[in-house]
Amino acid sequence: MRIKVDYDVCEANAVCMGLAPEVFEVDDQDMLNVLTPEPPAELHDRVRHAARSCPKAAITIVDD
Repeated sequence: MRIKVDYDVCEANAVCMGLAPEVFEVDDQDMLNVLTPEPPAELHDRVRHAARSCPKAAITIVDD
């Protein structure tokens, strides 16, 4: 699994960070940072949930 973010669409609402804080972080400049672009298997369900919950649909999951 790899995470892709469309930063042109992302509004840094931090929904993803609330659901998977080990993977997503919104910094002081309101920019989303992906801390773990290829998260371990034990986080996959949470990352998929975070991607589905994104209000702007800015997160895409690419399965390898």
